[in-house]
Amino acid sequence: MSAAGPPPTRKDFASDQEVRWCPGCGDYAILSTVQAVFAKLGLARERTVIVSGIGCSSRFPYYMNTYGFHTLHGRAPGIATGVKLAAPELSVWVVTGDGDALAIGANHFVHAMRRNVGLKILLFNNRIYGLTKGQFSPTSARGQRTPSTPLGSLDPPFNPLALALGAGATFVARSVDRFGVHLAETLEAAAAHRGTAFVEIYQNCNIFNDGAFGYLTDKDGRVDHALYLRPGEPLRWGRDGEHGLGLGLAGELVRVPAAAAPGAVLRHDPGADSPARAFALAQLDHPEFPVPLGVLRAVVRPTLEGEHERQAAAAREGGGPDLARLLAGPETWEVGAGEAGDPAGTALSG
Repeated sequence: MSAAGPPPTRKDFASDQEVRWCPGCGDYAILSTVQAVFAKLGLARERTVIVSGIGCSSRFPYYMNTYGFHTLHGRAPGIATGVKLAAPELSVWVVTGDGDALAIGANHFVHAMRRNVGLKILLFNNRIYGLTKGQFSPTSARGQRTPSTPLGSLDPPFNPLALALGAGATFVARSVDRFGVHLAETLEAAAAHRGTAFVEIYQNCNIFNDGAFGYLTDKDGRVDHALYLRPGEPLRWGRDGEHGLGLGLAGELVRVPAAAAPGAVLRHDPGADSPARAFALAQLDHPEFPVPLGVLRAVVRPTLEGEHERQAAAAREGGGPDLARLLAGPETWEVGAGEAGDPAGTALSG
């Protein structure tokens, strides 16, 4: 794709591979939105990389006309980190699922957040293991009956947003597969972020967990149960914006009438230095509270690739340490250099 050529279109990012997801799967909508966003942003296909692990969502690289890796279960963030460190100029995206990222891949997932690598991580959360036929996943609801939990799951579900915030993520957001405009806006914000941008996407698995987010995605749910987060705007929701979020006596988030005293309804600040408010928003869920959608947190911190390059440049400028001495280490054994009375004929030298 030449910079001097015509602007890219969504079709430019669609590969020639047949898309093989179950009819009606939410992954189709996400794929179409991602392709459209990449085209709108004018990303160069030859400078864009999609990395995935294992799962239904992880077929994504096959359907994108970019570079890509379909890697090992849960290991996509680690491999993507290597790509970003080797070529920081690339736009590197990780596509994963709730099982891939939060079960076998949880270790790699949290460390990508901690290091603030310049990756865009899209987690498709359908609250089930779809590829392996419907077993419960780390985000399945407590009590959910599946082939692996016939009497109901006893595990409390993971909260992906809270986990990412706890790991030090600098950008945390949530959207829904069926909310095309909102999802596109969220992905554009993630693309513009320097550092790890994490986006949880509620995705419907119509075969094994159909309607898991029906309370949010039906016609009334979009209005009555969604809290759309906009920087600087009041935290209000409802058909007429009649509900608001305020602070309780212990500093917790509580429901307040939107018509309450001036200042009672909080305003959203995703750039706050402390992650406390974002973490409190991440705890909200249906039916007691609305479901927060949009960017919960977006702050600027040094990136791993930037610090890596800074360190390497400083070493080059200062001559750097002697490579042979680094490889040998501070203490080595020299054969044949022993002192008198040393039967092994060896001695430790510094």
